[in-house]
Amino acid sequence: MHLTRKVRFAAAHRYYRPEWSEDRNHEVFGPCANEHGHGHSYECHVTVSGLVDPDTSTVVNLPALDRILHEEVVERFDHRNINYAVADFEFGKQIPTVEALALYVWHQIKQRLPAGVSLECVRVQEDPSLYAEYRGER
Repeated sequence: MHLTRKVRFAAAHRYYRPEWSEDRNHEVFGPCANEHGHGHSYECHVTVSGLVDPDTSTVVNLPALDRILHEEVVERFDHRNINYAVADFEFGKQIPTVEALALYVWHQIKQRLPAGVSLECVRVQEDPSLYAEYRGER
């Protein structure tokens, strides 16, 4: 059985490589390289799987999953500038693209799931026309 939970957060970010010139940053990243960054109203969909517990009829304890998502996604990103709020995305490190965010969230959540519950997919969507999904190494 698969179960998907969606959380939302609003955050800003900038695509920028400090070792590149301003011209190269703008050539590669376009307006995403603007000095003050830009923001999105993100959605993060997390899909888990497991056997349905015969006593609770659930795959996972939903309040426990909600707590994990709140701590690992909402508290970490909501109303923050990702480049400054999360060390892995500081300038000169990883650029906070939707692909990188999906992979980051995967690793944060996977380690916290209870036994018997598997992480199947993390989808990070920054607007209706752009999202990335990560389903683990296949």
